[in-house]
Amino acid sequence: MEFQDKVVVVTGGAKGIGKCIAEMFQKEGAHVCIIDAEKNDYFQGDVGSQDILEQFHQKVIDDYGHIDYLIHNAKPLFKGIDECSYDEFQYALSVGVTGPFYLTKLFQDDFHKGGCIINISSSRDGMSQPQSESYSAAKGGIHALTHSLAMSLAGKVRVNSISPGWIQTESDQTVYQGADVLQHPVKRVGKVEDIAHMVLFLCSDKASFITGENICIDGGMTKQMIYHGEHGWEYKG
Repeated sequence: MEFQDKVVVVTGGAKGIGKCIAEMFQKEGAHVCIIDAEKNDYFQGDVGSQDILEQFHQKVIDDYGHIDYLIHNAKPLFKGIDECSYDEFQYALSVGVTGPFYLTKLFQDDFHKGGCIINISSSRDGMSQPQSESYSAAKGGIHALTHSLAMSLAGKVRVNSISPGWIQTESDQTVYQGADVLQHPVKRVGKVEDIAHMVLFLCSDKASFITGENICIDGGMTKQMIYHGEHGWEYKG
């Protein structure tokens, strides 16, 4: 197996997309080091804290001596301009942008040959609904951070990002039907596996010529042109 005994760091790996990524790597024989604010088997801590990131980095290096892949998946706060305070907005950026930057800085000399970083952004990095400023800003930031890091780490580590659309996680037991699925060109909402499979592909040797890219996985939603009165769409403002 390609990922046998590889060392993988996953932030926000206790649930949702991050959990699926971690489990998929583990099934391939990798050693997975999770950091999450929620309880998990490796390290519980806040990605928005400099001290915590330094402690986590030291634990990973003490345990394994190096890493192969770094997956930035921790989810920032989702609040809009009407309710989001200054401190909350700053915290969202700490989790969504500063944390990934600093953790990359800590690990930059610890990658084995063929190392790869994957940033989990969002389709909200290029489109928005009202009252989503903290989350959209953080995701837009990590999207831009991707191509910048790809240039700074060129020849050492490849860096790419993924922008998921509507992804149903294990905590959501809703059976989606009707407009929820039909509005997607692929006629379903996304699954966590859709994202995890792309993460493993981008980390693999098959993707060795890909760096600095963002791949949007949203069932085609961001490619639809929507006009009132066409193809069943109506604007009700």
